Amino acid sequence: MADETQVDVVVVGGGAAGLSAALTLVRARRSVVVIDALEPRNGPAAGVHGWLTRDGMPPTALVAAGAREVEQYGGRIVYTRAESARRTPNGFVVDTDRGSFRGRRLLVASGLVDELPTITGVRERWGRDVVHCPYCHGWEIRDRPIGVLGSVHHALLFRQWSTQVTLLRHSSPPPSTEQSEQLAARGIAVVDGVVSALEIVDDRLAGARLDSGRLVPIAALAIAPRLVTRDTLLLGLGVETAEHASGIHVAADIGGRTSVPGVWVAGNVADIAAGVVQAAASGVTAGAAINADLIEEDTRQAVDRWRAGGFSADAERATSQRVPAARRHGLDSLLPMPPS
Repeated sequence: MADETQVDVVVVGGGAAGLSAALTLVRARRSVVVIDALEPRNGPAAGVHGWLTRDGMPPTALVAAGAREVEQYGGRIVYTRAESARRTPNGFVVDTDRGSFRGRRLLVASGLVDELPTITGVRERWGRDVVHCPYCHGWEIRDRPIGVLGSVHHALLFRQWSTQVTLLRHSSPPPSTEQSEQLAARGIAVVDGVVSALEIVDDRLAGARLDSGRLVPIAALAIAPRLVTRDTLLLGLGVETAEHASGIHVAADIGGRTSVPGVWVAGNVADIAAGVVQAAASGVTAGAAINADLIEEDTRQAVDRWRAGGFSADAERATSQRVPAARRHGLDSLLPMPPS
């Protein structure tokens, strides 16, 4: 076990949000350690999209570049799993199998997990031709036959990228009269029946197999997974959570401050609908907010020390040196002024 390490901020999660926060903090001359379990949500994807100047960059390359930037300013990256976190009189301790790390503040950017439907082949094709976000993957599957699992909303969205969209009802209720009209107007077919497996030919998605045995030809499948935040550390500290249409996220203000003093969040753990760019931006915002909070604490402590020291001759002399030339005051004012 390593010795406990004291830093200004412990960041849990080394994705776009955590690394952006860490970069902001180390450039503010804060000591930072980032703990990352190497389990990126977007790891299966071929590229990050919608990020200006970084479009198509592999997710692993993006975070590797980010880690190097943090390290070049003195930040430390520790690749291990954060197992628990606890409050101390001076901040927080995060325990890992590589030791314990102390921080005056704690930022959790641990992201979320996509709960995928239990359909044979979905997990194996996830991030390739089984996708969830049209803005992340729509261009890559444009003009192909796209199946959408159970969601009218997603079917209408993906229709922007292809004229060949089929709503696979699976276990969802029938569309309402209004929804049926919308689907018909947009040329979206509706297929009843539960999808039991995906048909793969030559390492490509070829169709969705229904429990009736029918094969619906598709080249891509869009799903809407339930989004589950990695919030174990946060719940152990007593933070508040809030319901979201797609799952549960941690409640925080615009700067990422949670209900527990000293604990911040960024990225998908705070906003489960955020893409990579939004997650990175929230990391910058949280990093700046944490630095401002630390500055307030540093200032309070400095004032307390100043008051405890009293107005000694040395303290008064130090103060006088901050006032230019003839404007000097205090003990220095009793000394002869140098000739002009």
